Amino acid sequence: MIVYHGSYCIVDKPYITFSRDALDFGKGFYITVIKEQAINWIQKFKRRGKAGYLNVYNLNIDEVRNHYKVKEFLHYNEEWLDFILECREGSNIYLEYDIIIGGIADDRVYNTIELYRDNLIKKDEALNRLQYYKPNQQICIINQEIIDKYLKYEESKEA
Repeated sequence: MIVYHGSYCIVDKPYITFSRDALDFGKGFYITVIKEQAINWIQKFKRRGKAGYLNVYNLNIDEVRNHYKVKEFLHYNEEWLDFILECREGSNIYLEYDIIIGGIADDRVYNTIELYRDNLIKKDEALNRLQYYKPNQQICIINQEIIDKYLKYEESKEA
């Protein structure tokens, strides 16, 4: 399947070691099947005066599913919410998996998560609010071997 990564540079050889800690699904290389989502991410770099590149890859997800531990969140639900909170607080829970797929805690979604984390709303209220958001999608590759074997660089386009 074709996947995208928005960046301020061309990423023809992704390495997990360059990723940040405490993200939605932990430290890994983040991609998406949603081209517009990657382009929107690029806009953050451009607003800061940097270049923006849409990096395009082909991911053999079927082979990954056959050989690695994949965690998939199909909806914004209690399990997803707890997982995101743990990862964002620095937990290594994500290391139980090789690849994680699920919705993004973007600004709109994260506002709800912060209200819950700060005990301003209860978990049921947070989940109730989240059901109205259409999940975006992110794929976090945690295992470098998956990148090396199953993620093939196609091209980069300045956006």
